[in-house]
Amino acid sequence: MQGEKALIIMVDDNPANLRIGKNILSQRYTVATAPSADKLFSLLENNIPNVILLDVDMPDVDGYQAIKMLKAKPETKDIPVIFLTARTESDAELTALSLGAVDYIAKPIQPALLLKRIEIHLLLEQQKRTLEIQANELKFFNENLQKMVDDKTKSILQLQNALLKTMAELVEYRDDITGRHIERTQKGLRILLEEIITSGVYKDETKDWDVELLIQSCQLHDVGKIFISDNILRKPGKLNSDEYEDMKIHTHVGRQIMEKVEVLAQESEFLKYAKIFATSHHEWWDGSGYPNKLKGTEIPLLGRIMAIADVYDALVSSRPYKTAYSHDDAVRIIMEGSGTHFDPALIDIFTKISGSFKE
Repeated sequence: MQGEKALIIMVDDNPANLRIGKNILSQRYTVATAPSADKLFSLLENNIPNVILLDVDMPDVDGYQAIKMLKAKPETKDIPVIFLTARTESDAELTALSLGAVDYIAKPIQPALLLKRIEIHLLLEQQKRTLEIQANELKFFNENLQKMVDDKTKSILQLQNALLKTMAELVEYRDDITGRHIERTQKGLRILLEEIITSGVYKDETKDWDVELLIQSCQLHDVGKIFISDNILRKPGKLNSDEYEDMKIHTHVGRQIMEKVEVLAQESEFLKYAKIFATSHHEWWDGSGYPNKLKGTEIPLLGRIMAIADVYDALVSSRPYKTAYSHDDAVRIIMEGSGTHFDPALIDIFTKISGSFKE
């Protein structure tokens, strides 16, 4: 917003929380506070904010009722709502997201986290509006001059890449344990794809692949983690069995996100690839993986390739519950998974070029 601060409305029945929130946000944004949902709707009569921070537990009209009322009105339905609440149970977060909230942040307020989440959602909204404008322009140009369409297509692709990068960074910021996992798996995937195509393995399946498009789309392989609870995603230790089952849901959610976007975008090779990566990179060659327990070549080839890049990075990265494996140990573990976790033909390729992963 060139030269103009974004307007944030914070709603909380606790005056202390409102003071704290305003102190954190006021250096970057214009901040209005409301002690109740009724006061929020009074403010909205003359002000349309860029983001609403909404508490859940409030007298008279609670946060859940308030967001329903917001989404029912044409003039307020598109305002991003972030729940900022002391509730930490997973069903509360799921309820909030199901009602249309874009995010859910647990109290007590962590200033850096709150500022970063707001920054990311403002950027996403800005890019969404820009994308809508570009899409409308493209329709007009397509009906008139093909050359103008070609010129605009390039700028739309650049915008798409920026939006993808933002989405991927949002996932990584929530899952701060994994560091630059997306960037590293992209590099590993490129190494594998180029060698697979050069060697002629799975020639028929790979002959029409656009490697650059695949590299872009694989950024979204973990996009479903957006809907995983912070209590699980940021746990400083190994997940228990129930938490692990909840974590598995990110593959289903990733597929659902891609399918929703497909409805709007219609035919898209990019979205087709992204859905495959998101859904199938945790399937195992022997059928013991998830979410669909696919076996052997039932698993899409892209999923089988992504599994190697994903596991390699997980092995050589440190976690709160384990130290990083050396490159040699990671290669050995992956090779031992040939025929159980991984496609044997792809492990032959990986063994041949594993030195490139170390580099």
